[in-house]
Amino acid sequence: MKALILCAGKGTRLRPLTFTIAKHLIPIANKPVIYYSLEKIKNAGIEEIGIVVNPENIKDFQKFIGNGNHFGLKVEYIIQEEPKGLAHAVWISKDFVGDEDFLMYLGDNLILDNINPFVEEFEKDTNLQASILLSPVKDPSRFGIAVVKNGEIVQVIEKPKEPPSNLAIIGLYLFRKTIFEGIKNIKPSWRGELEITDAIGYLITNDFKVKGHIIYGWWKDTGKPEDLIEANRKILDDSYIKHEIKGVSDSSSDIQGRVSIGENTEIINSTIRGPVIIGKNCVVKNSYIGPYSSIGNNVIVENCEIQNSIIMDNVKLLNLPYPIDSSLIGKHVQIVESEKKPKAMRLVIGDMGKVEIVR
Repeated sequence: MKALILCAGKGTRLRPLTFTIAKHLIPIANKPVIYYSLEKIKNAGIEEIGIVVNPENIKDFQKFIGNGNHFGLKVEYIIQEEPKGLAHAVWISKDFVGDEDFLMYLGDNLILDNINPFVEEFEKDTNLQASILLSPVKDPSRFGIAVVKNGEIVQVIEKPKEPPSNLAIIGLYLFRKTIFEGIKNIKPSWRGELEITDAIGYLITNDFKVKGHIIYGWWKDTGKPEDLIEANRKILDDSYIKHEIKGVSDSSSDIQGRVSIGENTEIINSTIRGPVIIGKNCVVKNSYIGPYSSIGNNVIVENCEIQNSIIMDNVKLLNLPYPIDSSLIGKHVQIVESEKKPKAMRLVIGDMGKVEIVR
Protein backbone atom coordinates (compact mmCIF):
# COMPACT_ATOMS: atom_id res chain seq x y z
CA MET A 1 0.00 0.00 0.00
CA LYS A 2 1.10 3.55 -0.77
CA ALA A 3 -0.05 6.90 0.59
CA LEU A 4 -0.97 10.28 -0.90
CA ILE A 5 -0.87 13.45 1.18
CA LEU A 6 -2.67 16.34 -0.50
CA CYS A 7 -0.88 19.64 0.13
CA ALA A 8 -1.55 21.75 -2.95
CA GLY A 9 -3.99 24.14 -1.26
CA LYS A 10 -2.98 27.80 -1.06
CA GLY A 11 -4.09 28.30 2.57
CA THR A 12 -5.99 31.52 1.93
CA ARG A 13 -7.66 31.43 5.36
CA LEU A 14 -4.22 31.56 7.01
CA ARG A 15 -2.83 34.55 5.15
CA PRO A 16 -0.52 36.41 5.61
CA LEU A 17 1.35 33.42 7.16
CA THR A 18 0.86 31.35 4.02
CA PHE A 19 2.43 33.98 1.78
CA THR A 20 5.79 32.68 3.03
CA ILE A 21 5.11 29.11 4.20
CA ALA A 22 2.70 26.33 3.22
CA LYS A 23 -0.07 25.89 5.77
CA HIS A 24 0.85 22.23 6.21
CA LEU A 25 4.29 23.31 7.49
CA ILE A 26 3.08 25.73 10.18
CA PRO A 27 4.25 24.36 13.54
CA ILE A 28 2.04 22.88 16.22
CA ALA A 29 4.00 22.24 19.42
CA ASN A 30 7.09 23.25 17.41
CA LYS A 31 6.54 20.55 14.80
CA PRO A 32 5.03 21.10 11.32
CA VAL A 33 1.46 19.86 10.95
CA ILE A 34 2.42 17.42 8.18
CA TYR A 35 4.96 15.67 10.44
CA TYR A 36 2.08 14.27 12.52
CA SER A 37 0.56 12.85 9.33
CA LEU A 38 3.87 11.28 8.28
CA GLU A 39 4.16 9.61 11.68
CA LYS A 40 0.63 8.19 11.47
CA ILE A 41 1.24 6.82 7.99
CA LYS A 42 4.57 5.24 8.93
CA ASN A 43 3.06 3.67 12.05
CA ALA A 44 0.43 2.07 9.80
CA GLY A 45 3.24 0.31 7.92
CA ILE A 46 3.17 2.48 4.78
CA GLU A 47 6.55 3.72 3.60
CA GLU A 48 6.02 5.06 0.06
CA ILE A 49 4.35 8.47 0.07
CA GLY A 50 3.43 10.85 -2.72
CA ILE A 51 2.95 14.45 -1.61
CA VAL A 52 0.76 16.50 -3.96
CA VAL A 53 2.01 20.10 -3.96
CA ASN A 54 1.63 23.22 -6.06
CA PRO A 55 4.43 24.91 -8.06
CA GLU A 56 4.80 27.67 -5.45
CA ASN A 57 5.21 25.50 -2.34
CA ILE A 58 7.17 22.49 -3.58
CA LYS A 59 10.51 23.97 -2.45
CA ASP A 60 9.16 24.42 1.09
CA PHE A 61 8.25 20.75 1.30
CA GLN A 62 11.55 19.64 -0.18
CA LYS A 63 13.34 21.73 2.46
CA PHE A 64 11.34 20.32 5.39
CA ILE A 65 10.92 16.70 4.23
CA GLY A 66 13.41 16.04 1.43
CA ASN A 67 13.19 12.53 0.05
CA GLY A 68 11.81 11.19 3.34
CA ASN A 69 14.93 9.30 4.42
CA HIS A 70 15.08 11.23 7.69
CA PHE A 71 11.67 9.78 8.58
CA GLY A 72 12.41 6.28 7.31
CA LEU A 73 10.14 6.94 4.32
CA LYS A 74 10.40 7.23 0.56
CA VAL A 75 8.80 10.48 -0.59
CA GLU A 76 7.97 11.67 -4.10
CA TYR A 77 6.46 15.02 -5.08
CA ILE A 78 3.56 15.34 -7.50
CA ILE A 79 2.75 18.84 -8.80
CA GLN A 80 -0.87 19.92 -9.17
CA GLU A 81 -0.55 22.94 -11.45
CA GLU A 82 -4.05 24.28 -10.75
CA PRO A 83 -6.52 23.76 -7.87
CA LYS A 84 -8.96 21.49 -9.70
CA GLY A 85 -10.16 19.46 -6.72
CA LEU A 86 -9.25 16.45 -4.58
CA ALA A 87 -10.26 13.94 -7.24
CA HIS A 88 -8.05 15.75 -9.74
CA ALA A 89 -5.14 15.50 -7.28
CA VAL A 90 -5.71 11.74 -7.11
CA TRP A 91 -5.99 11.48 -10.90
CA ILE A 92 -2.63 13.16 -11.53
CA SER A 93 -1.08 10.74 -9.00
CA LYS A 94 -2.11 7.71 -11.07
CA ASP A 95 1.43 6.91 -12.24
CA PHE A 96 2.74 7.05 -8.66
CA VAL A 97 -0.05 4.83 -7.28
CA GLY A 98 -0.03 2.32 -10.14
CA ASP A 99 -2.28 -0.67 -9.39
CA GLU A 100 -1.69 -0.55 -5.64
CA ASP A 101 -4.15 0.24 -2.90
CA PHE A 102 -3.53 3.62 -1.32
CA LEU A 103 -4.34 5.82 1.62
CA MET A 104 -5.27 9.44 0.92
CA TYR A 105 -4.65 11.99 3.68
CA LEU A 106 -5.58 15.68 3.58
CA GLY A 107 -2.35 17.34 4.65
CA ASP A 108 -3.90 20.04 6.86
CA ASN A 109 -5.93 17.57 8.93
CA LEU A 110 -4.75 16.48 12.35
CA ILE A 111 -6.13 13.16 13.59
CA LEU A 112 -5.00 11.85 16.97
CA ASP A 113 -6.72 8.44 16.83
CA ASN A 114 -4.69 5.39 15.88
CA ILE A 115 -5.41 4.77 12.18
CA ASN A 116 -3.95 1.25 12.14
CA PRO A 117 -7.32 -0.52 12.70
CA PHE A 118 -8.76 1.51 9.80
CA VAL A 119 -5.98 0.31 7.48
CA GLU A 120 -6.03 -3.29 8.72
CA GLU A 121 -9.81 -3.57 8.24
CA PHE A 122 -9.45 -2.43 4.63
CA GLU A 123 -6.61 -4.83 3.90
CA LYS A 124 -8.57 -7.83 5.26
CA ASP A 125 -11.82 -7.17 3.37
CA THR A 126 -10.81 -7.52 -0.27
CA ASN A 127 -14.36 -6.77 -1.43
CA LEU A 128 -14.05 -3.22 -0.12
CA GLN A 129 -13.25 -0.71 -2.85
CA ALA A 130 -13.13 2.31 -0.58
CA SER A 131 -13.18 3.05 3.12
CA ILE A 132 -13.68 6.52 4.56
CA LEU A 133 -12.89 7.79 8.03
CA LEU A 134 -15.95 9.43 9.58
CA SER A 135 -16.70 11.26 12.79
CA PRO A 136 -19.94 12.68 14.23
CA VAL A 137 -20.07 16.50 14.24
CA LYS A 138 -22.43 19.15 15.62
CA ASP A 139 -22.52 21.20 12.40
CA PRO A 140 -22.71 18.66 9.52
CA SER A 141 -23.70 21.27 6.92
CA ARG A 142 -20.07 22.47 6.94
CA PHE A 143 -18.71 19.09 5.81
CA GLY A 144 -18.97 16.33 3.30
CA ILE A 145 -21.46 13.94 4.91
CA ALA A 146 -21.88 10.16 4.63
CA VAL A 147 -25.07 8.14 5.18
CA VAL A 148 -24.26 4.72 6.59
CA LYS A 149 -26.43 1.61 6.70
CA ASN A 150 -25.17 -1.67 8.17
CA GLY A 151 -21.64 -0.36 8.09
CA GLU A 152 -21.69 0.50 4.38
CA ILE A 153 -21.89 4.01 2.97
CA VAL A 154 -24.98 4.38 0.80
CA GLN A 155 -24.72 8.10 0.06
CA VAL A 156 -22.20 10.94 0.23
CA ILE A 157 -23.19 14.61 0.03
CA GLU A 158 -20.94 17.66 -0.03
CA LYS A 159 -21.99 20.31 2.55
CA PRO A 160 -25.76 19.63 2.46
CA LYS A 161 -28.18 22.36 3.57
CA GLU A 162 -30.33 19.73 5.28
CA PRO A 163 -27.89 16.99 6.37
CA PRO A 164 -29.35 13.46 6.45
CA SER A 165 -26.57 12.40 8.83
CA ASN A 166 -24.10 13.91 11.28
CA LEU A 167 -21.19 11.75 10.09
CA ALA A 168 -18.55 14.02 8.57
CA ILE A 169 -15.90 12.87 6.10
CA ILE A 170 -12.78 13.99 7.93
CA GLY A 171 -9.99 13.76 5.39
CA LEU A 172 -8.66 10.19 5.50
CA TYR A 173 -9.57 7.69 2.79
CA LEU A 174 -8.52 4.24 1.59
CA PHE A 175 -8.96 3.34 -2.07
CA ARG A 176 -8.32 0.56 -4.53
CA LYS A 177 -7.60 1.33 -8.17
CA THR A 178 -11.35 1.37 -8.96
CA ILE A 179 -11.43 4.97 -7.69
CA PHE A 180 -9.76 5.99 -10.95
CA GLU A 181 -12.77 4.58 -12.81
CA GLY A 182 -14.95 6.76 -10.59
CA ILE A 183 -12.89 9.88 -11.29
CA LYS A 184 -12.92 9.17 -15.02
CA ASN A 185 -16.71 9.17 -15.01
CA ILE A 186 -17.45 12.39 -13.14
CA LYS A 187 -17.68 16.00 -14.26
CA PRO A 188 -16.50 19.17 -12.52
CA SER A 189 -18.82 20.51 -9.84
CA TRP A 190 -20.26 24.03 -9.73
CA ARG A 191 -16.90 25.07 -8.24
CA GLY A 192 -15.15 23.86 -11.39
CA GLU A 193 -13.45 21.08 -9.42
CA LEU A 194 -13.46 17.29 -9.57
CA GLU A 195 -14.93 16.31 -6.20
CA ILE A 196 -13.75 13.14 -4.47
CA THR A 197 -17.27 12.76 -3.03
CA ASP A 198 -18.61 12.50 -6.59
CA ALA A 199 -16.08 9.78 -7.41
CA ILE A 200 -17.07 7.89 -4.26
CA GLY A 201 -20.71 8.40 -5.21
CA TYR A 202 -19.98 6.76 -8.58
CA LEU A 203 -18.60 3.69 -6.78
CA ILE A 204 -21.70 3.48 -4.60
CA THR A 205 -24.09 3.91 -7.54
CA ASN A 206 -22.29 1.13 -9.41
CA ASP A 207 -22.57 -1.31 -6.49
CA PHE A 208 -18.97 -1.18 -5.37
CA LYS A 209 -18.63 -1.76 -1.63
CA VAL A 210 -17.76 1.42 0.26
CA LYS A 211 -17.45 1.35 4.03
CA GLY A 212 -17.38 4.00 6.73
CA HIS A 213 -15.04 3.70 9.69
CA ILE A 214 -16.26 5.89 12.55
CA ILE A 215 -13.92 7.44 15.12
CA TYR A 216 -14.95 9.43 18.18
CA GLY A 217 -11.59 10.94 19.13
CA TRP A 218 -10.28 14.45 18.56
CA TRP A 219 -9.46 15.65 15.04
CA LYS A 220 -9.11 19.05 13.41
CA ASP A 221 -8.94 20.72 10.02
CA THR A 222 -6.16 23.21 10.79
CA GLY A 223 -7.26 25.70 8.15
CA LYS A 224 -7.72 28.79 10.33
CA PRO A 225 -5.60 30.49 13.03
CA GLU A 226 -8.02 29.52 15.80
CA ASP A 227 -7.87 25.89 14.61
CA LEU A 228 -4.07 25.88 14.87
CA ILE A 229 -4.20 27.35 18.38
CA GLU A 230 -6.74 24.73 19.45
CA ALA A 231 -4.63 21.96 17.91
CA ASN A 232 -1.53 23.31 19.66
CA ARG A 233 -3.40 23.26 22.96
CA LYS A 234 -4.58 19.69 22.39
CA ILE A 235 -1.14 18.38 21.44
CA LEU A 236 0.47 20.01 24.49
CA ASP A 237 -2.35 18.79 26.74
CA ASP A 238 -2.09 15.17 25.57
CA SER A 239 1.50 14.66 26.76
CA TYR A 240 2.99 14.72 23.26
CA ILE A 241 5.91 16.60 24.80
CA LYS A 242 8.01 15.43 27.75
CA HIS A 243 9.33 17.45 30.66
CA GLU A 244 12.86 18.09 29.41
CA ILE A 245 15.17 20.97 30.29
CA LYS A 246 18.15 21.16 27.92
CA GLY A 247 18.69 24.88 28.34
CA VAL A 248 19.68 26.92 31.41
CA SER A 249 17.33 28.32 34.06
CA ASP A 250 18.64 30.68 36.75
CA SER A 251 17.80 30.48 40.46
CA SER A 252 15.24 33.31 40.27
CA SER A 253 13.15 31.47 37.66
CA ASP A 254 10.27 29.10 38.39
CA ILE A 255 9.46 26.22 36.04
CA GLN A 256 6.15 24.52 36.81
CA GLY A 257 4.52 21.48 35.24
CA ARG A 258 5.44 19.76 31.99
CA VAL A 259 7.87 22.03 30.18
CA SER A 260 10.29 21.30 27.32
CA ILE A 261 13.16 23.75 26.87
CA GLY A 262 15.60 23.38 23.99
CA GLU A 263 19.39 23.57 23.86
CA ASN A 264 21.15 26.90 24.47
CA THR A 265 17.95 28.54 25.70
CA GLU A 266 18.21 30.80 28.73
CA ILE A 267 15.42 31.38 31.23
CA ILE A 268 16.19 34.45 33.38
CA ASN A 269 14.01 35.66 36.25
CA SER A 270 10.92 34.21 34.60
CA THR A 271 8.03 31.85 35.31
CA ILE A 272 7.25 29.06 32.85
CA ARG A 273 4.01 27.22 33.59
CA GLY A 274 3.37 24.14 31.48
CA PRO A 275 2.40 22.56 29.32
CA VAL A 276 4.86 24.67 27.34
CA ILE A 277 7.48 23.97 24.70
CA ILE A 278 10.35 26.40 24.02
CA GLY A 279 12.80 25.79 21.19
CA LYS A 280 16.57 26.23 20.85
CA ASN A 281 18.67 29.38 21.25
CA CYS A 282 15.94 31.44 22.94
CA VAL A 283 16.14 34.04 25.69
CA VAL A 284 13.22 34.49 28.08
CA LYS A 285 13.85 37.29 30.56
CA ASN A 286 11.62 38.89 33.21
CA SER A 287 8.63 37.21 31.59
CA TYR A 288 5.78 34.78 32.12
CA ILE A 289 5.13 31.96 29.64
CA GLY A 290 1.79 30.41 30.49
CA PRO A 291 0.09 27.11 29.64
CA TYR A 292 -0.44 25.94 26.07
CA SER A 293 2.30 28.09 24.58
CA SER A 294 4.71 26.96 21.88
CA ILE A 295 7.80 29.13 21.39
CA GLY A 296 9.96 28.42 18.33
CA ASN A 297 13.74 28.66 17.90
CA ASN A 298 15.83 31.85 18.22
CA VAL A 299 13.08 33.77 20.00
CA ILE A 300 13.68 36.66 22.41
CA VAL A 301 10.99 37.40 25.01
CA GLU A 302 11.65 40.16 27.53
CA ASN A 303 9.20 41.77 29.95
CA CYS A 304 6.21 40.02 28.41
CA GLU A 305 3.37 37.64 29.31
CA ILE A 306 2.34 34.93 26.85
CA GLN A 307 -0.21 32.14 27.08
CA ASN A 308 -2.21 29.85 24.79
CA SER A 309 -0.24 31.00 21.74
CA ILE A 310 2.05 29.86 18.93
CA ILE A 311 5.20 31.95 18.48
CA MET A 312 7.24 30.88 15.45
CA ASP A 313 11.02 31.12 14.87
CA ASN A 314 13.14 34.28 15.11
CA VAL A 315 10.50 36.42 16.85
CA LYS A 316 11.36 39.31 19.17
CA LEU A 317 8.86 40.43 21.84
CA LEU A 318 10.02 43.24 24.13
CA ASN A 319 8.36 45.21 26.94
CA LEU A 320 4.75 44.67 25.93
CA PRO A 321 2.21 46.33 28.24
CA TYR A 322 -0.51 43.68 27.78
CA PRO A 323 -0.42 39.86 27.82
CA ILE A 324 -0.33 37.97 24.52
CA ASP A 325 -3.16 35.42 24.52
CA SER A 326 -4.65 33.09 21.87
CA SER A 327 -2.27 34.46 19.25
CA LEU A 328 -0.36 33.12 16.25
CA ILE A 329 2.81 35.05 15.45
CA GLY A 330 4.79 34.22 12.33
CA LYS A 331 8.52 34.05 11.72
CA HIS A 332 10.82 37.08 12.05
CA VAL A 333 8.10 39.25 13.63
CA GLN A 334 9.14 41.99 16.05
CA ILE A 335 6.67 43.51 18.53
CA VAL A 336 8.31 46.01 20.87
CA GLU A 337 7.31 48.94 23.05
CA SER A 338 9.17 52.13 22.28
CA GLU A 339 9.87 55.15 24.52
CA LYS A 340 10.19 57.48 21.54
CA LYS A 341 8.10 60.61 21.06
CA PRO A 342 5.61 61.33 19.66
CA LYS A 343 3.69 58.54 21.37
CA ALA A 344 2.04 56.59 18.57
CA MET A 345 1.73 53.06 17.22
CA ARG A 346 4.10 52.27 14.36
CA LEU A 347 2.94 49.24 12.36
CA VAL A 348 4.31 47.27 9.42
CA ILE A 349 1.68 44.63 8.65
CA GLY A 350 1.39 42.33 5.62
CA ASP A 351 -1.72 41.71 3.55
CA MET A 352 -4.61 40.23 5.51
CA GLY A 353 -2.85 40.66 8.85
CA LYS A 354 -4.89 41.22 12.00
CA VAL A 355 -4.08 43.34 15.07
CA GLU A 356 -6.41 43.61 18.05
CA ILE A 357 -5.82 46.59 20.37
CA VAL A 358 -7.08 46.26 23.96
CA ARG A 359 -7.95 49.50 25.76
